[in-house]
Amino acid sequence: MTEPLRIAIVGAGVIGAVHARLVAALGDAGTLAAIVDVDEARGRALADEHGVNFHASAVEAYRAESIDLAAVCLPSAFHADAVIDALDAGVDVIVEKPIDVTLESADRVRAAERSSGRTVSVISQRRFQPVASFLHRSIEEGALGRVTSGVVESAFFRPQEYYDSGDWRGTAAIDGGGALMNQGIHALDLLLWMLGTPVSVTAKTGRLAHEGIEVEDVAGATIEFESGAIGLLLASTAAYPGLPVRLAVHGSEGTAVMENDGLAFFASATAPQPDADALVEHDVPEGWSDVDMAHRRQYLDVIQAIRAGRRPAITTDDGRRALQVVLAVYESARTGRPVDLHE
Repeated sequence: MTEPLRIAIVGAGVIGAVHARLVAALGDAGTLAAIVDVDEARGRALADEHGVNFHASAVEAYRAESIDLAAVCLPSAFHADAVIDALDAGVDVIVEKPIDVTLESADRVRAAERSSGRTVSVISQRRFQPVASFLHRSIEEGALGRVTSGVVESAFFRPQEYYDSGDWRGTAAIDGGGALMNQGIHALDLLLWMLGTPVSVTAKTGRLAHEGIEVEDVAGATIEFESGAIGLLLASTAAYPGLPVRLAVHGSEGTAVMENDGLAFFASATAPQPDADALVEHDVPEGWSDVDMAHRRQYLDVIQAIRAGRRPAITTDDGRRALQVVLAVYESARTGRPVDLHE
């Protein structure tokens, strides 16, 4: 019987606590072995909650606990360094989105991944939701014909207290961005997954409902794709009280809409209606959401990729592409001009 992978959570904040809960539910696939954080009180509290050891140093934890997989859950600008530290220690990595906040840092990660021969995956768990998988499969199978457009909305709400809760939140240097970089990147990743290779971006951003932050709380963009399809993107943390992610994909022979984690609409000139029951999460643990279940599936995919010696479903290339589009949105908003992604 294959032994469970030993997993360390690097960063014991809110997201780290989510990862710890998910890892604790992996069963025979993986086991939580350590918590790492520079804040000893916070790190020890999470470690004690799960009955594992606390370490102030990731490198120390990798050595002392024989770690197989590191889950990097630090503020965004610290991702690349933490990933590279893990790879240098012979540890595979799953890193929270975004991959980092600059393309230079993303490329450092990719270079380290290649030279190490190890596995790195960037969290984009919404791809593992049953409806998102169905939409992608429908496009691949031609059920929508030629895809002509896509519209994705991440109209969330974060109170002022959210940005006030950490001195890194809402900063350009560490957070890397606002509503798009931090929240809307998940919805953007879905749009890119559905529509393919982006080639240009035209965008506007605003800071309209929050104070004391350096980043946007609303962003809107038009994205042109290599196929000629047009994508529209809205990302916000200023849309009270907040709505679920909504994704619509339109084609010459069909339309599909994902909303509130379910299939809200599907029509195809060539394909039958899907089995609705097959697109609903079953056996969801109490207190878990559909997104939690998808998050767990990404962990399982990464573990299977490590064991099989294949690339994970979501790669560092995917993480870099999403970051490139986010940064293009910011550049277009700053200059008032389209950004050519070929350059």
